[in-house]
Amino acid sequence: MNASASSPFIAPESAAWLARSSLRPLTLAGRTLLPLVQGGMGVGVSAHRLAGSVAALGGVGTLSSVDLRRHHPDLMAQTGHLGAGEDTKRLIDAANQEALRREIRAARELAQGRGLLAINVMRAVSEYASSVRCALENGIDAVVVGAGLPLDLPELAQDHPHTALVPILSDARGVQLIVKKWERKKRLPDAIVIEHPRLAGGHLGAAKIADLDDPRFDFENVIPQSLEFLKTAGIEKEIPLIAAGGIRSFEDIARLQSLGAAAVQLGTPFAVTEEGDAHPEFKRVLAQAREDEMVEFTSVAGLPARAVATPWLRAYLKIESKLQAVVHHKSRCTKYFDCLAQCGLRDGLTGWGQFCIDNQLAAALRGDVKKGLFFRGVGALPFGEQIRSVRDLVERLLTRQELPAPA
Repeated sequence: MNASASSPFIAPESAAWLARSSLRPLTLAGRTLLPLVQGGMGVGVSAHRLAGSVAALGGVGTLSSVDLRRHHPDLMAQTGHLGAGEDTKRLIDAANQEALRREIRAARELAQGRGLLAINVMRAVSEYASSVRCALENGIDAVVVGAGLPLDLPELAQDHPHTALVPILSDARGVQLIVKKWERKKRLPDAIVIEHPRLAGGHLGAAKIADLDDPRFDFENVIPQSLEFLKTAGIEKEIPLIAAGGIRSFEDIARLQSLGAAAVQLGTPFAVTEEGDAHPEFKRVLAQAREDEMVEFTSVAGLPARAVATPWLRAYLKIESKLQAVVHHKSRCTKYFDCLAQCGLRDGLTGWGQFCIDNQLAAALRGDVKKGLFFRGVGALPFGEQIRSVRDLVERLLTRQELPAPA
């Protein structure tokens, strides 16, 4: 399918870039879109400003559902001082759902009817189901779920047949499992994000750090294998595959489309844009981080994770083994809200991370380098250390870079 400026979901300037690029547009939920998906990033890194700005150009803008109240001073004033207890959890969960409703409305206003708005909900959080329902009831266009297999997503969305359902997986075996399980529920994924755990930032789709280099995750393997499975299984509905992890240029996108991907998902390059919802210091840390400043470790969710080696993370890793050797079997958690369903710190799980991920991610959102956990994917960013607009980034990604003439 050729890019067309006639798509009502793509801004005219974006359509012109796409037409010149030779890249194929993404068809999702009955819409012709840019082949660019902005990944969901919490806590609060991808809220309405970023998601709405990406959608306004014709891409997929993604809100992250986790702890969005942090962008709303009135909700924080109501809940930020509360102590422990079930009443606290109820109030904070209600505040986060109100924040989600506000963020969806605000993102939709920015999008002006273009693009597609998605919500990213981690399967691993305790309020996963209620967040999915809240987003569906408030008219979200797509639900994206990672950090676990969303086997129950078709049931949660059964009253919303036109909302796109998009699982995040990392290998062909995961694709086969989800498709077979969902087929029995009379619903198929509308797209599948294929996230490479060695290249992505944040929580990674591998069982342990040693698995990150397993060739089964390589795009050159998982994309053709997944497409072959779908063809062999006789899946009549076309399921676009969206490659994610370490994608930084037009050339990366062209290569992945040549492998059969329909589109790509990017996190870090969008996180550092002017419209990114985090503090300017957060963006500076990510933009200036070198590859030798990246570190892989086991998070509190029991999954490998990749982040910038900030002072807090370096200090934590020095004592991690001691903390893991004395894990308590009684809760040491002071958080009562939509947090992880299983947590190494709260549940005293040996070998899992022993820190409060909400504290550290919230500190990063505020730009606190001394206390923050700054997730980041692999690879130099399209504009280096510069903080540029979403518009500039989209144009750069859709523009073939001319090589300098030989001397």
